[in-house]
Amino acid sequence: MQYVALACRCALAAVFLTAVLSKVRGRGAFHAFRASVLDMVALPAGGATLVSAAVVCSEVAVIVLLAVQRTAPVGFVLAGAVLLAFCAGIARTLRSGARTPCRCFGATATPLSGRHLVRNAVLLTVTAAGGTAQLLTAPGEAHPAGVAIGMACAGVLALAIVFFDDLADLFAGPPPTSGRAGL
Repeated sequence: MQYVALACRCALAAVFLTAVLSKVRGRGAFHAFRASVLDMVALPAGGATLVSAAVVCSEVAVIVLLAVQRTAPVGFVLAGAVLLAFCAGIARTLRSGARTPCRCFGATATPLSGRHLVRNAVLLTVTAAGGTAQLLTAPGEAHPAGVAIGMACAGVLALAIVFFDDLADLFAGPPPTSGRAGL
């Protein structure tokens, strides 16, 4: 179970780190994220800044807590709470009919959709599996091969989650065309 816990910790930390870096890589990136928060939730301008900063701080806290084995259970709980809050925000935005772009992992024109709820459900599953495995793991030495395999799995999982929109577009096929095909 320790390798499952390790893989889940590393995958979640990588996903949250990517999210943080995409939001704070420059003033423009943070302002774009703040604008998307403002589109999602009716807040005064200062409130959007506070909510945006709170999101980034909570994502950083998840990373720090998951990095240390002793605090990892709290990190899994916080990750779950953050992801549930994201799901609630996405669901609210979808119900309102807003076409807010997803700024989870940087600049994109892709508006929030049900696929983002699916992505967060996958992340919640990783969080639950990792938290459970962490609690069931007895202290002990990890075998280097097990650590390497766990880290490789974490990398693949993190990449699949970060590029979820691209993968969904790839498997969805070409967009439907209207009218006659080109001559």
